[in-house]
Amino acid sequence: MARNKSILTEARQIERAVTLINLGARLQVLESETDLSYERLLRLYKEVSGKSPSKGQLPFSTDWFMTWQPNIHASLFLNIHEYLNKTSELEEIDTVIKAYQLYLEQTAAQGLEPMLSVTRAWRLVKFVDNGMLTMTKCNKCGGHYVSHPHEIAKHFVCGLCNPPARAGKGRQAGALQLPSATSNRQLATTADDDA
Repeated sequence: MARNKSILTEARQIERAVTLINLGARLQVLESETDLSYERLLRLYKEVSGKSPSKGQLPFSTDWFMTWQPNIHASLFLNIHEYLNKTSELEEIDTVIKAYQLYLEQTAAQGLEPMLSVTRAWRLVKFVDNGMLTMTKCNKCGGHYVSHPHEIAKHFVCGLCNPPARAGKGRQAGALQLPSATSNRQLATTADDDA
């Protein structure tokens, strides 16, 4: 009976690894989240993706998550993750996978390019679990955003309510676009003319 259990466990681990590979996870994530050997993961990675895994270290800085667009994307993912964590009984890595899949659906529905890779999403959860990042409520919109743990909550305003000067001005396809003051005035004038 124990032999069957280990075969089922291994099958679940392989299925999880395949899902992570298909989402673009780095080999280090697979090593951390499964009990499969490095050699088996490497063979599996090459078989599923058709190429060798990327080399190099995983992103380790929390700074990336604090810049304007990445913060909005990271906050969207982490809000989904926190909701799933509270409402379902999934293992932690399965919660990350489901939250990431929902994040991809949301960005696609809004016509945005996903900025967050599954590896960064996984790392974000690790940063939050280790107290290096947290979620803070915006005083204007009430949304919860990724922030440093020492952020003074009563003065916190998110990047959507108070965007930096050049935020949303780029013309990159799939990037967040903020309406400019000129286009807002034009919209208001058009609405007044129609009335």
